[in-house]
Amino acid sequence: MPSEVRHLVDRGRTYPVVRFTGVLDGGTAPMVRSALLEELAMQPEAVVIDVGDLELAESDAAAVLREVARDTADWPAAHLVLCAAAGPNAWQSTGLPVWRSCDDAFAELGDPDAAQFLSVDLEPVVGAARRSRELVTEACGRWELRGLAGPACIVVTEMVNNVVAHARTPMAVLLARHGDAMSVAVRDESTTVPQFSGPVAATSYGGRGLLLIDSVADRWGSLALDAGKVVWAVLQEEDEGPGPSRQQMNGAGMAGPARG
Repeated sequence: MPSEVRHLVDRGRTYPVVRFTGVLDGGTAPMVRSALLEELAMQPEAVVIDVGDLELAESDAAAVLREVARDTADWPAAHLVLCAAAGPNAWQSTGLPVWRSCDDAFAELGDPDAAQFLSVDLEPVVGAARRSRELVTEACGRWELRGLAGPACIVVTEMVNNVVAHARTPMAVLLARHGDAMSVAVRDESTTVPQFSGPVAATSYGGRGLLLIDSVADRWGSLALDAGKVVWAVLQEEDEGPGPSRQQMNGAGMAGPARG
């Protein structure tokens, strides 16, 4: 009989809690990944993963949690912690902090800082890019990252215009401050992930949106979801621009160098 995993998301706590029940093995690991990515696509500051009622049938199946943490380390860069009432031993291979209760996890995470996040829901219409730039300008002023306003407006304009022209679905623009950096992300309901193959010929028509993003962002990539995707970029405020340290991060369907 095939194994099964169910999950329940509780967003009424200090941080969202994703509670899994069932058996985690090679067959159910993709379901666990999908559930976590769906929650992370909302750009939470942290997510508590309750595995107290999740049976680990195969020791290496827990690697799915480590992979989710790796694939979302740059965006949304949320804190991921585990809650395992029976103790941490079975889950230590994930490399994630493990607490015996959700309250212990909340205490360690501290209070959320909603002031470091901004978002807006937009329809795929003319004017969406302008509204997204207004939000970016507001965010850069509020967070004292005014040097990022120009590059971030370029990034969000290209992302939003791509949704308007191609995905044609409702979207969410998600901004967050990370110290002296900020992330810009756009979530839409199309599963088509943008592909980037480097500079385009001067005579070619279109194809420059991702090139512009690549030219101003320190890192960028995408997360594929069951019902859409998120395209994200991280911009760092510095005197001489991104420089050679900029890199495109691996994401589902997006070619790029492995993280170093």
